[in-house]
Amino acid sequence: MGYLSPPSTQSNMKSISPTKDENGELCYASWLGKHPSALDNFEEVMSIAEEKEIVVFLDYDGTLSPIVDDPDKAYMSDAMRAAVREVAYCFPTAIVSGRCKDKVYEFVKLRNVYYAGSHGMDISTPLGSSKCEDQKHQIKAFDEKGNDVVHFHPAKEFLPTIQEIIKVLKENTARIEGSMIEDNMFCVTVHYRRVKNDEDVGVLREMVESIMKAYPSFHISRGRKVMEIRPNVNWDKGRALRYLLESLRFDNFNNVLPMYLGDDRTDEDAFKVIRHIGRGFPIIVSSVAKETEASYSLRDPTDVLTFLIRLAKWKKNLLQKTN
Repeated sequence: MGYLSPPSTQSNMKSISPTKDENGELCYASWLGKHPSALDNFEEVMSIAEEKEIVVFLDYDGTLSPIVDDPDKAYMSDAMRAAVREVAYCFPTAIVSGRCKDKVYEFVKLRNVYYAGSHGMDISTPLGSSKCEDQKHQIKAFDEKGNDVVHFHPAKEFLPTIQEIIKVLKENTARIEGSMIEDNMFCVTVHYRRVKNDEDVGVLREMVESIMKAYPSFHISRGRKVMEIRPNVNWDKGRALRYLLESLRFDNFNNVLPMYLGDDRTDEDAFKVIRHIGRGFPIIVSSVAKETEASYSLRDPTDVLTFLIRLAKWKKNLLQKTN
């Protein structure tokens, strides 16, 4: 049951609950008792993985890159890119982001990883999934090198309406200084990190909510100073994780250990799926205590970089032992 906790803490997990400080906030030190550091417990975390197939899933913003005021400048470091490249040489690796898939690729620029954009509503893999119920949303095609590829787009029919929503939002929010409407293909992100006036933030939220009442086939979810507008399809990052496992033929859950690193609310869907599978490593990236389905934690992208470097090194050492 690797998804629950390191072996040394599993027996007393039920007695541990995060306490709150004088402001009512969850205490980070207490929170770590329930969501221990994946770095500090690395050897214990990996002790159950030697004879299993690890598949790595990574969020982008806040995980591989720092959260920045301008979302168009959320660059990952060269060191992080090198670490992800090495991990992808050792394990099947996918980046699952709320961003448009092509935009994430422009940031990452690695060809040895798989990409799932728009919260998993835009996925391309060589084989697709034979178990997927939405076969009509799987389209066979060829990539730029002439190789077979299957595009999975469960929200394709919403594309015209999404473009209409973007147009309406841009026209109405133009007067809110610092706001930004981001086209992520199958979803729309309203950014307000650069809106300096709290009153303007409230006006922006009310404006977006009012506009979206005319589009009942969509819903709004909140993230880290963003509002995410998504079509009402039964799809999220958790289902994207399952789809990718099936596409990569790693759907034998008795032998696979999915590892998912993410920092935001939308990543919780993937954490829940790993818990449902009953094995794997859901890892929250956060420097503050928060409610989460994750079992382990890392503080920030710097911790993520260190963890990924150790993960690739662990695999290489394991291969040397077995050869």
